[in-house]
Amino acid sequence: MNLKILKSGSDIRGVATGGYGEEVQLTDEVVERLVNAFVVFVDDKAFIKKEMPKIAIGHDSRLSSEHIKEVAKQTLKHAGCEIYDCSLISTPAMSKMTKYRDTDVDGAIMITASHHPVNKNGFKFFTKSGGCEKTDIDTIISYAEENKKREGSKNAVYKKDFLKLYSDELVLFVRTSLGEEEPLKGLKIVVNASNGAGGFYVNKVLMPLGAITTGSIFLEPDGRFPNHVPNPENKDALGFLTRAVKESSADLGIIFDTDVDRVAIVDGDGNEINRNKLIALVSAMLLKQNSNATIVTDSVTSSGLTKFIREHGGVHHRFKRGYKNVINEAKSLISKGQRAVIAIETSGHAAFYDNDFIDDGAYLATRLIIEMVRLKREDKKLGDLISTLEVPQDEKEVRLKILSEDFVAIGEYVLGKLKEFSERIFALEPPNYEGVRANVDYAKGWFLARLSVHDPIIVINFESQLQNGTKLMSKVLDSFFSGYRDIDRTELTAITI
Repeated sequence: MNLKILKSGSDIRGVATGGYGEEVQLTDEVVERLVNAFVVFVDDKAFIKKEMPKIAIGHDSRLSSEHIKEVAKQTLKHAGCEIYDCSLISTPAMSKMTKYRDTDVDGAIMITASHHPVNKNGFKFFTKSGGCEKTDIDTIISYAEENKKREGSKNAVYKKDFLKLYSDELVLFVRTSLGEEEPLKGLKIVVNASNGAGGFYVNKVLMPLGAITTGSIFLEPDGRFPNHVPNPENKDALGFLTRAVKESSADLGIIFDTDVDRVAIVDGDGNEINRNKLIALVSAMLLKQNSNATIVTDSVTSSGLTKFIREHGGVHHRFKRGYKNVINEAKSLISKGQRAVIAIETSGHAAFYDNDFIDDGAYLATRLIIEMVRLKREDKKLGDLISTLEVPQDEKEVRLKILSEDFVAIGEYVLGKLKEFSERIFALEPPNYEGVRANVDYAKGWFLARLSVHDPIIVINFESQLQNGTKLMSKVLDSFFSGYRDIDRTELTAITI
């Protein structure tokens, strides 16, 4: 098998479970090759060569995760590693395994495929330098294709509640920030863990801080994800949380994705706060203490958000889609002397400067809880911070399938032609780092057409201050895309009617 097809940005991802109409890609042999390749990669990067490199391994709740972990552990044993078996855990906690004095591991492997279908799984790799970059994944895959491996005569396995290290750190952060042992006493906070790895947040973080958590839902890990797609952007998923907040009369609701690196919230009034609203809330919170700081976001954020950030004394830097893209852009800006305080995507990925730019949904939720308590002491609410955010009257996202194996070349060609077209018809947004973003005056809105990070799809986002503004824009774009037979316009045509 061509292992390069498993690359998904800075992750590895593929079919891991049979019986769903797709051929299994993450076979035992492929898992062995990838894990061996990662050990060699870590060994190559080590300043001092060790007799037993320390490697941590953990997983989310997916059906195939336990089996993949056991195959990986056996591979690590043969490679002569000191293994820290973290069992069910979150991706952010795994990324911290290289930071803790109690562990001090050289590398960490997280088995997860985030919110993707139940038959998928994959790997996220971490070293002492942080999460692996796209170029690192290229190297690991090339090592796997060459079947590189490290041989070792000794190994050791340690298994304990490593998630407690991470949870205790969050608890201490809240207590230190708010100056109380149980600062959440009397507050009701409900969690929707999406049947992923996030259930720990209830009993290891919220309850020790005094919060009432009755009414929390889908805390049990279940890789079938029987209740809803484990995605904080999903309307049904948020709908379950909203109902839980209202039925419990909760002060706050929190929803995580499968591996807890993404989050959205519902406030005590039942208002869903995700995407642009979540970014605005975090921006308002940070800009109170960081005037003129930069908020780095992905490309699909709204014009209203840009205005909101400016009004709060900040700089909005809109970059590319992809959590690693925004994180690396924030780091790049800092290296050039610009003060970037957060890298955040509309999908719910968020990485704070003061948390080592680790992509961490639980940390974001914790920061929001701290802010909620502070506001409550002033008789205010979280929603008060975003009361001036301009919300579009009409917004839609459509996904146009590219009907060609060479989808990247086709997509880039068509988007190049769309840019030329838009320069004549509309006003291109400057600066723009991804796809084609244009302002459309007659529709009082804008659109962004971009190539998907992972899939053979052109994604188009529309926003307008008119009730039928997306329809006005989509008619023109539907006419443009009709000239390209490799583009399936079904979703776009549907909103023109």
